[in-house]
Amino acid sequence: MKNPDQSSLFAIAEKLLDQQTPAALVMVVEALGSTPRNAGTQMIVTRDALFGTIGGGRLEWMVCEEARGLIEQQINNKTIEIPLGPEIGQCCGGKVVLEISRLQQKHLVTLQISEDSQQEWTVQIHGAGHTGHALCRALALLPFKTEMVDCRAEALVDLPDAITKSHTPLPEASVKAATADTAFVIFTHDHQLDFLIAAEALKRGDATYVGMIGSKTKRAVFKNWLQENGYDPRLAEKLVSPIGNPSFKDKRPEIIAALVAAELIQLFSDRN
Repeated sequence: MKNPDQSSLFAIAEKLLDQQTPAALVMVVEALGSTPRNAGTQMIVTRDALFGTIGGGRLEWMVCEEARGLIEQQINNKTIEIPLGPEIGQCCGGKVVLEISRLQQKHLVTLQISEDSQQEWTVQIHGAGHTGHALCRALALLPFKTEMVDCRAEALVDLPDAITKSHTPLPEASVKAATADTAFVIFTHDHQLDFLIAAEALKRGDATYVGMIGSKTKRAVFKNWLQENGYDPRLAEKLVSPIGNPSFKDKRPEIIAALVAAELIQLFSDRN
């Protein structure tokens, strides 16, 4: 069975070793041609659970069987090569080479290095309303380092554990304190506050993305607001608003959150 725990593989491995639970670490050593996951992908298999994925399907089922056999036979490691063709009921057409090892203390170093090197994108969300909460739930499952900022303490409850919560009367200060290349997503309860946060984020000049929920009319009002409040009105040219996919007419918070998450993934991936 698959375990729904969203903990890192390092944390899972550490726990299994502390509990002396027999387990195997599987790593994709080579991924040649069309394959479901890249080289370096890892997962952990125990007698009755699976953490992480090397791509699912028949491939993963076969590898889990191999890993559990290794656990039962107390073999330290083995290397297997699997072509992803009709003979195993898959049509990727590539080939993977996998190393399966009995989980040991030494693997913690490898797992930690692997996790430290993984790309993690930084997002600062302003506005913990319905759409803000939906976006937090979406990003919590993705490789984002996400901070939710709101001046209302009661709005910051029931957010996923992976989300950093910032309660502040001055959200623009959080914008100034953010690291370079942060993506700012703005949908507070107040249009004037939206404008202030967007202006400060755009003024930085190093943001990956500054997006504000709204319409074309709100965008035009924002440009006038910049002029009236001493900002360069040309900053509005770099604002993404409406956010997500404007041609998509469904305005449910979860739909908007999914579209914005996809927009952020595409944007960060293109930059890298």
